[in-house]
Amino acid sequence: MSRLIRIRALATALVIAISAVASPIAMAQQTQPVAEKAAAPAEGTTKETVDNPYGLDALWKGGDAVAKGTLAILVIMSAGSWFIIFTKLYEQSKLARQSKKANETFWAAGGVEQAIESLDTSSAFHYIAKSGAEATAHHRGLLGYIDLNDWIQLSIHRSIENVQSRLQDGLAFLGTVGSTAPFVGLFGTVWGIYHALTAIGIAGQASIDKVAGPVGESLIMTAIGLAVAVPAVLGYNWLVRRNKAALEDVRTFGNELHAVLLGAAASRISDSSPKVVHTIRAISV
Repeated sequence: MSRLIRIRALATALVIAISAVASPIAMAQQTQPVAEKAAAPAEGTTKETVDNPYGLDALWKGGDAVAKGTLAILVIMSAGSWFIIFTKLYEQSKLARQSKKANETFWAAGGVEQAIESLDTSSAFHYIAKSGAEATAHHRGLLGYIDLNDWIQLSIHRSIENVQSRLQDGLAFLGTVGSTAPFVGLFGTVWGIYHALTAIGIAGQASIDKVAGPVGESLIMTAIGLAVAVPAVLGYNWLVRRNKAALEDVRTFGNELHAVLLGAAASRISDSSPKVVHTIRAISV
């Protein structure tokens, strides 16, 4: 009898042990599908974050004529600014090469005409030297009432001003873009926010996802305006400083040319004076 009781107690303990081992396994099997189902929305949420429905492409496709026109104006401003920056850099580098060549060849020539011919015809220094030489040669008629010194100086100064005006072409556009591009972008932002809020009011949905998306999309215009304005302002200041350095070389060349032309004119006058005296003496005899 006691033996039977011990067998039953042993069987009961075995059942309890098997139940204790099987229960966690069953719970794990039941929890795994739930965890997989819970993980599925997380993966979907990540995909929605990567595939952002709001952006520049959506702004262009969903924008009206005013928004597209504003964006096109900003693109034109940016393209024009970069074109002027690279063009001016090329012109300034070309002027620097011309200045170096003028210093090497012009002052070593035997005469004014030979010095002018040593320069490229497209060079700014050739234009200045040619203007000064022509002013010296055509100092007659009513121009004879003007002092030769003042007349040569006036001609050289006029040609230097023309070179300076040529160097400053396009800088006004850069200044205009730098000062107006942020406001153009701000206008596009205000216009986009207005239409976004109007559409939300008509739909009657004011949740955060309905408001933040269109409003954030409209702020792209302000960012584009700043991206257009900053290079224009920096390029304008940089080119103005480089223009000043280039014009210093041009003015130095003009001052030295002025002195050379005056010396050449005085030399011609002194060479012709003995001939005039000899002619007068021959007539008197």
